Amino acid sequence: MLQSIKKLREMTGAGMMDVKKALADAGNDEDKAVALLRERGIVKAAKKSDREAREGLVRFVVDGNAAAMVEVNSETDFVARNADFQKLVEGLAQAALKAKTNDVEEFKNFKMDDGEMVGTVLAAAAGRIGENLVLNRVTYMEGQQIAGYVHSNGKIGVLVDLDGGSAAQAKDVALHVAAENPQYLGREQVNSDDIEKEREILTNKALNEGKPQQIVEKIVSGQIGKFYEEKVLPEQKFVKDNSMTVGKYLGDATVSNFIRFEIGS
Repeated sequence: MLQSIKKLREMTGAGMMDVKKALADAGNDEDKAVALLRERGIVKAAKKSDREAREGLVRFVVDGNAAAMVEVNSETDFVARNADFQKLVEGLAQAALKAKTNDVEEFKNFKMDDGEMVGTVLAAAAGRIGENLVLNRVTYMEGQQIAGYVHSNGKIGVLVDLDGGSAAQAKDVALHVAAENPQYLGREQVNSDDIEKEREILTNKALNEGKPQQIVEKIVSGQIGKFYEEKVLPEQKFVKDNSMTVGKYLGDATVSNFIRFEIGS
């Protein structure tokens, strides 16, 4: 009995009394006891599901020309810094690489290497840890030159794919995206209607400020250009060297795709 208790505690992370009760209820059948602990973990998690989870971690995995990234939220930063929680999120990132999905619900139904579904594993962890844990986002990427970056606080994660260029450049751009949060890969991605609306607002603002009609267009064009410099990745000032843009830093290489997760956004 003591050996079974020790084994199940190591497998599940559950407390001694919870393990003893599960074993008793399962007639000392270890597999049934584990199933009961999983089920009871889900019940505990369900009771916590109405509590907001605004902290958490982002983790990614890159394997050759494929990568995956997950964001799992917790209620407190204390739990986000817990080694057990960190191991959980890293395991989910590994699973996401195999699941090859961008859909959270689909990923929750994906079976991990131990045969358990992601959603079940997450719920059981919530029961053990004692907080509401939420799988907020998952993504999968394939490409040519993929790199990832997670900020030191674990709250911002980025995947980048370059067409051409080097591994070092891909990593630098991932760091840049984490820091500067670009919104677009290129000007062509910006909705033309939004730009025209912005142009109209800026024009009226300049006129209301008494700016001469003959220079309003020049002023507005400059402000629109500033918008592109702030939002479009290749036109942003490179975070590691403000004397050049990201586009200039990359030279002949281009960014094919980037994905950025940030806790709370």
